[in-house]
This record gives sequence, C-alpha cells and structure tokens, in this order.
Amino acid sequence: MKFSRITVNPEQMDGVPCIRGLRIPVATVVGMVSDGISNEEILKAYPDLEPEDIREALKYDAEAVRERELPLLKAV
Repeated sequence: MKFSRITVNPEQMDGVPCIRGLRIPVATVVGMVSDGISNEEILKAYPDLEPEDIREALKYDAEAVRERELPLLKAV
C-alpha cells in the first residue's frame, strides 16, 4: 500500500512517521482521533493539516498493526 502523505525521514523527528514532512507525527493524529477529538478540532489545532492527512494517518496506522501480531487477552 502506498502512502503519499506519510513521510519517514531519519533526519527529522528521529525517523518517526510524520504527515507530509511536517513535524506532526502520525501517532499524534491517531491518538487524537482515538481520544474522541473531532477532525474539525484536529484541523483547528494543526492548521497545516488537511482532512486527507487524517484519513491517511488512520490507514497507515491500521496497516502498521496489520503487519504484526499483537497479543490479545482472552475473553473471560
């Protein structure tokens, strides 16, 4: 899967995946979404972001999780 809005640069933010070369980590955006912050609020907090940046950050995160197995607790 190609991600045109996600950049990884070892010289910037220690190689943490960021949005379009900005110093806005994918994890920050995904964390805000998971905390229930609306897209409108995220875009207001980070005016350099665009709605598609948020969508691609979520897709990137989903793909990253899909690439590795995570231990899950058994339902009791």
